[in-house]
Amino acid sequence: MTYTGIWPVAPTPFLEDGSLDLDGMKRVLDCLIDQGADGVCVLANFSEQFLISDEERAILTRLSLEHVAGRVPMIVTISHFATQIAVERAQFAKDLGADIVMMMPPYHGALLKGNALQTFDQFAAVGEVGIPIMVQDAPLSGVDLPVPLLVQMAQQIDMVKLFKIECPRAANKLRALIAAGGDAIEGPFDGEEGITLLADLDAGASGSMTSGMIVDQIKPVITHHHAGRIGEATAAYGRVAMVINHENRQCGWQSCKAAMVEGGVIKSEFCRHPIDPLQPAIRDRLIDLLKPLDPLVLKWGK
Repeated sequence: MTYTGIWPVAPTPFLEDGSLDLDGMKRVLDCLIDQGADGVCVLANFSEQFLISDEERAILTRLSLEHVAGRVPMIVTISHFATQIAVERAQFAKDLGADIVMMMPPYHGALLKGNALQTFDQFAAVGEVGIPIMVQDAPLSGVDLPVPLLVQMAQQIDMVKLFKIECPRAANKLRALIAAGGDAIEGPFDGEEGITLLADLDAGASGSMTSGMIVDQIKPVITHHHAGRIGEATAAYGRVAMVINHENRQCGWQSCKAAMVEGGVIKSEFCRHPIDPLQPAIRDRLIDLLKPLDPLVLKWGK
C-alpha cells in the first residue's frame, strides 16, 4: 500500500437524544469518499473516541468497515492505556478488514504516561497482530516521542509504518524523522486539520490526516505539492488557510459536524456532555468562511 494523500477523520454523528446516528455514519463515510478521500480514519480524537462506549466502538468499527467495503483504505483508532486492550482492539479491527490501526502512546490523564520502554513494548505487542500501525504523536497524550524512539520503533517493529506528527513544530520533527529513519518511515503524515500543511509537505510529509470538513479543498494542496507545482500548492493552501485556522483554533471537531449539518449530510451536530455546543457567533463565522469555497460538504445532502 502507498501511504499518500489525504486521509480524513470521520466524525461520529449522534441524534439529538445522544444516541448513535448509524444511518448518519454511513452518510458521513460516503461524503468523505465523494470528496476524494484517499483513506478514512474512524474512532479518532476528532471522532470523539473519548465519549464513546466500548460497545459503541465495536458497532461503529463493524458498520464503517462493512459500509466502505474496500472503496478506500480504512484506519481504525485503537489507543488505550492498557496494552492488552490495545492488542484486542487491533485484532478486532484486523478481523473485520481494517487496513491500518492508529494509536497514541499509553497514557491515562496527566500522571499516567508510558515511558519510552513501555511505549515501545506496547507498539511491539500490537505489531504482533500483523496489521500496519500509524503512530499518533499528539499533544493530547502528553507523552514525549523523541525522534530516536520513533526511528527505533520503525526499524525494529515491522508493522510500525506510518507516523502522524502533530506536535508543535511538526515540520522540524518530520524532517528529522525522515532523515534518520530513511525507508523505514513509509508514511510520514501531518495532522491538526492541516494547519501546518505547507511546511510539513516541504519537510517531506507524504500525506495529511485532516478533519472531514473540506477534503476536496485541501487535497489539491497535496496533489500540487507532490507534483512539484509549489506555486499552485501555495495558492491552493492560501485559499483555505483562513477556514483551517478557524477550525483549528476555535471549533475543533465540531466544525465538521456543523458543516455536515449545513450540507444535509447529518441531522444533528450534537456532542455529548461535557462538551458544550459551538458558540453561535463562532459557528456563523465558520459557515461564512466556508461558503466562498463552495465545498462539497455544504451541498452533498441537498
